[in-house]
Amino acid sequence: MAVVARHRISGKAGGGHLALGRLKAGQQNKTEAAYEATLKVRQAAGDVLWYRFEGLKLRLADNTFYTPDYAVMLASGQIECHEVKGFWQDDARAKIKIAAEQYPFRFLAVRVKPKKDGGGWDVEVFE
Repeated sequence: MAVVARHRISGKAGGGHLALGRLKAGQQNKTEAAYEATLKVRQAAGDVLWYRFEGLKLRLADNTFYTPDYAVMLASGQIECHEVKGFWQDDARAKIKIAAEQYPFRFLAVRVKPKKDGGGWDVEVFE
């Protein structure tokens, strides 16, 4: 359950847009759509082989599931689960930590970095 690293992914973030409540399953908010643009660039560069929005649903306990925003396959074949947030709520942070303990994937918590701080994405890695 350790946070392994924090780093920044370059690229423009969603302009500071935050989701205003839950959207229907399969529907992206502006921040998630902005992050997908970053994934498309990484895919074009050959770093990412495949990704899918809400492509996995992980069972954490009875009647408790976690669906990462993006399932991502890197060029190395490693599977990552990317969770995109404008801000963190405690339940979301708890679910990603529990998932990281139970599944052999690399989990990334991706947050918009404010434009005043250079923009892009702040990333926490859970393994």
